[in-house]
Amino acid sequence: MAKTLGSERHRALIDLLIEKREAAGMTQADLAARLGEYQSFVARLESGERRVDVVEFLELAEALGFDPARAISSLKKAP
Repeated sequence: MAKTLGSERHRALIDLLIEKREAAGMTQADLAARLGEYQSFVARLESGERRVDVVEFLELAEALGFDPARAISSLKKAP
């Protein structure tokens, strides 16, 4: 299995999270506060510096109000 950090799919996931945050009308600081984290945590996720694990993804979906299963299925398959 290839490394995922920086992959096309990883970038698509980051883009999706940014899109969902912006659609919710939230700043990185707003989302961080809702998650009980620092703004830098969200910034590292959105810049691609760190991976998003499954539990974090579910918490992000809850905080941003989107269906995590539908979001995952929307990510295009890597070549």
